[in-house]
Amino acid sequence: MKKNKFSLKKEYQKSWEFIKQSKKFIYVVIGIFLLFSLIGYFIPAPESLKTQILSFIEQILNKTEGMSQLELIWYIFFNNLKSSFLGMIFGILFGIFPIISSVTNGYIVGFVSFMSVESSGISVLLRLFPHGIFELPAVFISLGLGIKLGSLIFKRNSKKFLKEYLKGCLRVFLTIVIPLLIIGAIIEGTLIAFSM
Repeated sequence: MKKNKFSLKKEYQKSWEFIKQSKKFIYVVIGIFLLFSLIGYFIPAPESLKTQILSFIEQILNKTEGMSQLELIWYIFFNNLKSSFLGMIFGILFGIFPIISSVTNGYIVGFVSFMSVESSGISVLLRLFPHGIFELPAVFISLGLGIKLGSLIFKRNSKKFLKEYLKGCLRVFLTIVIPLLIIGAIIEGTLIAFSM
């Protein structure tokens, strides 16, 4: 018997098929993210929460200060890779982790967008747009697949589906999520490096 040859094209096709089958979970993530982005933007944050978010942003700025363009790109890529992967894999725990991640990421994006617009005007959002085109879909797909893994608990014979779901999730992560995160990190890292 001949072994099936590896085909990148076929792997991509399988990945897109798995994404299509998972689209309702991805839409849930997008909905939660957008809702909490709007809350973060339009509803003033309590002072304690505002302090926490600003402290978190300050820590990131201190970490990335003095980094070269390549170091910035790697830092952004690695952080997004880690949070996307953990959001997907820990989704197996009833989908709780990706839902919390969607809420917090959405709120922080809304809050930071409001602060940026308040200090530099609406045009500042245009600078966030280019890397978001690639980064956000990657995050939405990862977290959506995480919720899909968590939904296994409601399926009969969940063990039977676990291997299939995990294989599909990892295939999508390798062929679609990682390339999107790489492009997003290159754009974001370059924009930050040139604005310094």
